[in-house]
Amino acid sequence: MVDEGDAAPDFTAPLADGDVTQFTLSDRLDEAPLVLAFFPGAFTGTCTHEMETFEDRLDEFGDLGATVYGVSVDTPFALNAFREDSGLTFGMLSDTNRRIVDAYDLAMDFASLGVDDVAKRAVVVVDGEGAVRYEWVAGDPGIEPDYDEVRDAVAALD
Repeated sequence: MVDEGDAAPDFTAPLADGDVTQFTLSDRLDEAPLVLAFFPGAFTGTCTHEMETFEDRLDEFGDLGATVYGVSVDTPFALNAFREDSGLTFGMLSDTNRRIVDAYDLAMDFASLGVDDVAKRAVVVVDGEGAVRYEWVAGDPGIEPDYDEVRDAVAALD
């Protein structure tokens, strides 16, 4: 796992934002702080609730100058369908090749379900210099982040 103060590993991935384009972290630092909300899978109960909660609080993050992105191993096409179905307006990063979850050391298996190598539920905040300024990783994929804590971490960057 990357730690606070580390340089955020750079990556390029498909961005599902109603269309499918490319996203490169180092090219988006002008949108910082960047809130990268990793989640195991689209269309699942806890993940849907988490992403909808970020949507409900999107104005709070926007007022702080932050940009929120969801990150999962789902395809960009599934993520666009998920965005539409859940009424999400922020972009989703598709990590089907698992390069992001590997670089951030956030891969996990749902052995009981026979599903391997999905993203752990985690939140990473990256500042405009490309440094990790906040990181949280769920010990249990059924636990959602403390949204106030994430907001406060973003607010502390001013």
